[in-house]
Amino acid sequence: MTSTTTGARGVESDGGATLRLDRAHVFHSWSAQASLAPMAIAGGRGCEVWDVEGRTYLDFSSQLVNINIGHGHPAVVAAIQEQAAVLPTISPAHANLARGRAAEAIVRHAPEGMSKVFFTNGGADANENAMRMARLHTGRDKVLSAYRSYHGNTGAAVVATGDWRRMPNEFARGHVHFFGPYLYRSDFWSTSAEQESERALAHLARVVESEGPGTIAAILLETVVGTGGVLVPPPGYLAGVRALCDAHGIMLILDEVMAGFGRTGSWFAFDQFDVRPDLVTFAKGVNSGYVPAGGVIISDEIAATFDERVFPGGLTYSGHPLAMAAIVATIEAMEEEKVVENAARVGTDLLAPGLAALAERHPVIGDVRGLGVFWALELVTDRATRTPVSAAAMGRLKAELLARNLLPFLANNRLHVVPPCVVTDDEVNRALAIVDEALTVIDQEVTA
Repeated sequence: MTSTTTGARGVESDGGATLRLDRAHVFHSWSAQASLAPMAIAGGRGCEVWDVEGRTYLDFSSQLVNINIGHGHPAVVAAIQEQAAVLPTISPAHANLARGRAAEAIVRHAPEGMSKVFFTNGGADANENAMRMARLHTGRDKVLSAYRSYHGNTGAAVVATGDWRRMPNEFARGHVHFFGPYLYRSDFWSTSAEQESERALAHLARVVESEGPGTIAAILLETVVGTGGVLVPPPGYLAGVRALCDAHGIMLILDEVMAGFGRTGSWFAFDQFDVRPDLVTFAKGVNSGYVPAGGVIISDEIAATFDERVFPGGLTYSGHPLAMAAIVATIEAMEEEKVVENAARVGTDLLAPGLAALAERHPVIGDVRGLGVFWALELVTDRATRTPVSAAAMGRLKAELLARNLLPFLANNRLHVVPPCVVTDDEVNRALAIVDEALTVIDQEVTA
């Protein structure tokens, strides 16, 4: 027998049925299935979600760092409903107003000389198609990407990924990896950001030389590395990669799937580094995942390659009208409500000093880094040795945060602080106080 409960804000959900059906029939990603005990979420609004028992959590995970405009934004929900009543789906071969308006809204924030958008179902297939475009445009095969990266879980995207998820899935060809900058754990024995940038660029140039510049179609980079650690590129690095690409006719693909649409306090993260890519991939924040969508913003030079030549790629749901309506409503709401400006202000005025203050009080914090509403605390057992805390310690931290009604995003030995871009000052202060309390417990257990 299951019980039906009414959660916060009047959302009714059968909690017993939710978990019973999930465990009976849902196969979860990146998981061994037998021991799973997922949280059953019934609803959400703004920066909060509530479970089937009605308990409310402050969502500082933004789910998978994609709910940039917050949960249940009324304008986006209404746009989806209105589009569903008019035309819920249409083949990508047809012209459709929602699709055209979505592309126009995206291009409005893209660099000059990038006027075309190819729509996909999400970030992984956006990266797939960007790599395909670069290969066809250049006539070359290889794609270089960083070891500390995540680009998606489809055939080539997961092989372009650098972390452990690549290893059981290496079926695509033509992929080469290199080490990107990461000053806190430098692979180049650097002692300053400038030195790290210089040495990382020298390493990448050597990889390009060794692989043969004429064989390389593209360098694929997350502008700010996301799941791999919120790694903000040091001064000069992205400009140096751009110069290296220009010297050898290599296309620069910037993966903005996680970093784009306000996450770093600008419409695109690369806006803060004065770099123009050849291809930009996006998803997540473009409509906060209300309906799955992603895409590639294409330079005019690459788009022209396919003026008289067939582009050999397509997706049944490319430019799906419901997703497109959500994109238009999201971007318009972000513009009108100054959501991107809020993310920048929160990062500068609240998160940067607030997280730095936590680091002063908690020896378990080894490093603090980030931009906008995209931050990470790297946790260590000893600041001198920089030894990462254990998985057990991270599990305890998660439990302490959840017990205090904060929904966190944890990766390896890091706590990622990634609230929606609409987060308020009060919500940030509440979250910082909760993290402070939870880290006090971890300090005593880990660094004692």
